[in-house]
Amino acid sequence: MKLTLSEIASHVDGEVMGNSDCVIRGVSEIQDAKPHTITFLGNPLYRKYLIDTKADAIFVNNAKLLEDKNGIVVKNPQLAMAKTLALFSTKETEEPHIDPRSVISEGAIIGKSVTIESGVVIHSGVKIGDRCRIRANCVIEKDTILGIECVLNPNVSIYKNTILGDNVIIHSNTVIGCDGFGYVTVEDVHEKIPQEGNVIIGNNVEIGSNCAIDRGTIGSTIIGSMTKIDNLVHIAHNVKIGQGCLLTAGFAIAGSSEIGDYCTFAGQVGVAPHLKVGDRSIVASKSGITKSLKGNKVYAGFPAREIKDHNKREALISEVGRLRKKLDALIQANAED
Repeated sequence: MKLTLSEIASHVDGEVMGNSDCVIRGVSEIQDAKPHTITFLGNPLYRKYLIDTKADAIFVNNAKLLEDKNGIVVKNPQLAMAKTLALFSTKETEEPHIDPRSVISEGAIIGKSVTIESGVVIHSGVKIGDRCRIRANCVIEKDTILGIECVLNPNVSIYKNTILGDNVIIHSNTVIGCDGFGYVTVEDVHEKIPQEGNVIIGNNVEIGSNCAIDRGTIGSTIIGSMTKIDNLVHIAHNVKIGQGCLLTAGFAIAGSSEIGDYCTFAGQVGVAPHLKVGDRSIVASKSGITKSLKGNKVYAGFPAREIKDHNKREALISEVGRLRKKLDALIQANAED
């Protein structure tokens, strides 16, 4: 596939600088760019690669950065690159089909143009929406509902009564609707609490590989629409995640906590049970949330505090360390005298 710069610019709502007829055959990274490709400058740290890049064109947000190079000026170079990647990506074009090696209950309802690959097991009462793709060895338990155009990648397991919205993507080896970690301990005996709720997932949610989302004990665990979940994330029973959230690898949230809309959690953040995190919160990596947090703020540390307070405390600890060294040196000097 090949596109001219002017064709790409019209797709990303950008302005061409240089040769608008320059032919682009793909995309590449700015630090390892190849001829006949387009790259992007989204992070100032990569500006040093601009001079020697072999790419034929560059997405930038300022025409002055291009100097004498071909490029496209856009508001958001990273977004423009994402849209261009979609243009050049090779999508699977297989015809919808149901593999005879799958096992589908007579009580299941399968929509139009659905693909079901080998080894899939679908229980009674399941409803699969139109144009869904269920890949090899997935298991969908009874009374689960999938909206239209969902994709379950190989080895996904979905327990009973789960509800998925439209355009949900779940990657390999993730489990949705498993039992929450609920026990009552009496005289050193751990009595299991039956987990009889379910999981509800909104539209346009993507869930990475090797995640576990527990069903509610009573009621539902809820993931809001447009939320994106990275690999290796655990969401416990009765948790409520708002819409448009970003949960990165290693994130874990304990039971009955609630996350507002458009929150971002960096890697390995932990959230204690029965807490609330306000809308548009941003939490730095390896932070531990031990109390409810207001929205529209940036947090860091363990326990998580507003990042300004966290940085002040870290600076104070460093200063105490320097003062301790000076004090030790004075004590040593006095001892020698």
